[in-house]
Amino acid sequence: MPLDTIISFENVPIFQKDNLVLTDVSFHVDKGEFLFIIGKTGTGKSSLLKTIYAELPLVEGAASVAGYDLRTMKRKDIPFLRRKLGIIFQDFQLLNDRSVFDNLVFIMKATGWKEKRKIEERIHDVLAKVGLDTKGFKMPHQLSGGEQQRLGIARALINDPEIVLADEPTGNLDPETSRGIVELLFDISRSGRTVIMATHDYSLFEFFKARTLVCEDGKLVSSIS
Repeated sequence: MPLDTIISFENVPIFQKDNLVLTDVSFHVDKGEFLFIIGKTGTGKSSLLKTIYAELPLVEGAASVAGYDLRTMKRKDIPFLRRKLGIIFQDFQLLNDRSVFDNLVFIMKATGWKEKRKIEERIHDVLAKVGLDTKGFKMPHQLSGGEQQRLGIARALINDPEIVLADEPTGNLDPETSRGIVELLFDISRSGRTVIMATHDYSLFEFFKARTLVCEDGKLVSSIS
């Protein structure tokens, strides 16, 4: 496997429970690459991402993610894999009973951060990156949909991951806000992180060009675009 490859799948079937959703999945992603995975709802995009972050088990084929072999990895190693990943969800999955700042504190304490000064410095840095540096005191319900997703992106970045997985991150947003979110994800990729974005919003491709894989008819295939 080339030294700059950070995700590699070879002949992997993707299952959702006992249901085979994608067959013979083979692809490679390099460090710092931006990759779109597109397809209609229900074609296997989310299941593929869940396999990458070991929510769904690998039962056949070969796959490695950020140096971890998904086939041989022990359950106890999954949290260590996930510390190399940042995951962004369509429905934001924020803690609505605490502020923007405290949403990030919660994640950091859960992943081993202890020193208050370092926690505060990291949060201020990440909120500035996503354009929320003046919103740390606000509650999630006081944010717009786009701001809530930016907080979701800040949460994904907080532990400085090597890979960011974005599962329909613009699915609940209007077109203009969606473009702002994708632009932010491209900026993250330009900083050296690998970004994989699953989407069914084909209109985004008018504005953003990147390698694209398509989920269709139970296969993952390259897009000729």
